[in-house]
Amino acid sequence: MVLEVVTAYLERDGFQVATATSGAEALAAIAEARPDLVVLDVMLPEIDGFDVLGRIRRTSDTPVILLTARTEEPDRVLGLELGADDYVVKPFSPRELAARVRSVLRRSQPRRAEATAEFGELKIDGVTREVTLSGEVVPTTPKEFDLLAYLSSSPRQVFSRSQLLEQVWDSSADFQDPSTVTVHVRRLRQKLEADAENPRWLHTVWGVGYRFEP
Repeated sequence: MVLEVVTAYLERDGFQVATATSGAEALAAIAEARPDLVVLDVMLPEIDGFDVLGRIRRTSDTPVILLTARTEEPDRVLGLELGADDYVVKPFSPRELAARVRSVLRRSQPRRAEATAEFGELKIDGVTREVTLSGEVVPTTPKEFDLLAYLSSSPRQVFSRSQLLEQVWDSSADFQDPSTVTVHVRRLRQKLEADAENPRWLHTVWGVGYRFEP
């Protein structure tokens, strides 16, 4: 029932929709259709939504919205850690979900940095949208690159999570979980920092936000 209602709302808004009723079917459909966005129910048979999301993220940056009845923070954070772009808690309004789909698609469009910046061994290339460290390319998702480029464009300036949601995600804490910022910073540290617990580039200012140290 939920699948039919969601499909009807999305198609009414002009989206082409492919559906699946299990984790295995979802992975097959994603591989075949190569969608612009995936709406993924956590409670799928055979392979659950978290596992499906993890498999998607091994090969793709396709935006994913999780549908979940789990409201506890650890479950939300787990979804974000695995790479979800947003989540909607059941029961939900199909109209709200359609609005979230439009919002995530808009936010997922990569922003082009205006310049290339170099900070010692770290290079952030706004033309190729590549990050290199000591000459080695560091793979980043589009939003990881946007976040790093934005923070590094104003070295030592501290930005709150709300400011970063507004500037990098074109969103707000009313619609996007601020944990999204925390998770993206953590993933960047894992990729860039020799010691993520004592970062060289991305610093936490406790109770305020984050800053880039040149």
